[in-house]
Amino acid sequence: MRLSETQTEAIRQIARQLAGEEARVRVFGSRLDDSLRGGDLDLLLELSAPVDNPALLAARVSARVSRLMLGRKVDVVVSAPNLMRLPIHEVAFREGRLL
Repeated sequence: MRLSETQTEAIRQIARQLAGEEARVRVFGSRLDDSLRGGDLDLLLELSAPVDNPALLAARVSARVSRLMLGRKVDVVVSAPNLMRLPIHEVAFREGRLL
């Protein structure tokens, strides 16, 4: 996985600060392939409680992590009990790596 331990811990902290202590984060997509370079960062934010405004939450997490990653593009997908589960969620759960 192409994230340092410092970046990994910072991403976990951002998720907890913005989504609550129970929030979990998975990385999926090209960042899992150590042979590649560059590319965006794809994150799945897993929540055990319903979320009122998932788009705003995803945008906030994306912005904070992007700043951490020196402006790199960050895509955030949110999974919560009150949200529809889409094919991207299946990919993220199947292929993603928990931080």
